[in-house]
Amino acid sequence: MAEAVKKPRPEFRNIGLGQILTAYRLPLAGRVSILHRVSGALLFLSLPFLLYLFDQSLTSELSFQVFKGFLSNIIVKLITLVLAWAYMFHFCAGVRHLLMDTNHDAVSKEKGKSTSIVVLVVSSLLTIAFAAKLFGAF
Repeated sequence: MAEAVKKPRPEFRNIGLGQILTAYRLPLAGRVSILHRVSGALLFLSLPFLLYLFDQSLTSELSFQVFKGFLSNIIVKLITLVLAWAYMFHFCAGVRHLLMDTNHDAVSKEKGKSTSIVVLVVSSLLTIAFAAKLFGAF
């Protein structure tokens, strides 16, 4: 008897974030989900530093003035803007997830896309308003 030709088994390898973002075309809801995790991680990692700055700013009036001078630096303002975006995006995406948990009609492909657009638009508008206030537009 002839031996059957064995097909090679497919190899499944771990993929990195770079491959996920470039090689795969994720739907908008998938991208919002990844950004929700990234913003949460950014907020979690920056929390000890932010609490330290908050504690230092409340120590005395002089330390608050030093803190205000520290915040007037453009690089610090940009870092603050990134953290503000992370907070606003994480908040909006969290509300989206809560609404999807309470209303199971919202868990569909169409609703996922529309709520993702709402999260992106609302968090972008809030970030733009914060940036305008941070950089002295009003």
